[in-house]
Amino acid sequence: MIGDWLLLGRDGRLSVYLPSGDAALWRAERAPAGPWEAPRRIGGDQELHPGGLAAGRGPDGYAHLVAWRPTGAGRCALVHTTHFRPLLAPLDWQPAGHPNKQGDRTGTPAVAVDAQGRAHVFVRNGGGGMSMVAQQEKGGWEPWRDLKGRGVQESPAAVTTDSGLVQLYAPVEGGILHWSQDKAGARPVLGERLDAAVRPGTLRALATSAEHTTVYFTDAGTGELCAWRPGGKPVPLVAAVGPGPVAAVRTVIDG
Repeated sequence: MIGDWLLLGRDGRLSVYLPSGDAALWRAERAPAGPWEAPRRIGGDQELHPGGLAAGRGPDGYAHLVAWRPTGAGRCALVHTTHFRPLLAPLDWQPAGHPNKQGDRTGTPAVAVDAQGRAHVFVRNGGGGMSMVAQQEKGGWEPWRDLKGRGVQESPAAVTTDSGLVQLYAPVEGGILHWSQDKAGARPVLGERLDAAVRPGTLRALATSAEHTTVYFTDAGTGELCAWRPGGKPVPLVAAVGPGPVAAVRTVIDG
């Protein structure tokens, strides 16, 4: 599961999203801080590829989910849905395309939502670089964009700054690549690279100011949990207690 899999709705109820075999499930609180509903399947009987589910939250509080769906022998395509309220069923899965127009699954997707409420879906393409597709403001999807990069590994981390611009981090052999938008709707540009022994599948990114984000990861050499903000050096925080993605949330301390 990639991204914000535990979300607080506008009505104060928590929702949780999880992959389960060929399906994606969600559960919601019946009331704030109350008992939980039983798990429910997203998208009815539509079957999903078990190769990764991504979730992100927009400024309006709506959840956006992205997954792969089989379309034939050796073929898959990405699908997307929006979940407006914890006790209201998500919309049906809708096609979002394939970074190479057609083919098999190419990697685990990630999703971030900009200030206008548009989902930006990122996934490794067949050439080992990163590709992106974004929602149009009036419905539908823009064309797929090749964001370049080489040797991208599984489980990128997408994030939106407090000002509403989308950024992306992706692990590569010996480091992390970073892409960022300079204005709303622009193609994210590949920028600084961090050279580090990054354990794939551990990235988690958070907005940490109006314009900046921080990515957390596990150093494969030292086993330490580290934080990196582009423009600086990675900072070791604490020894990692196991494999898998870092869990991180924001809080306010002393104002």
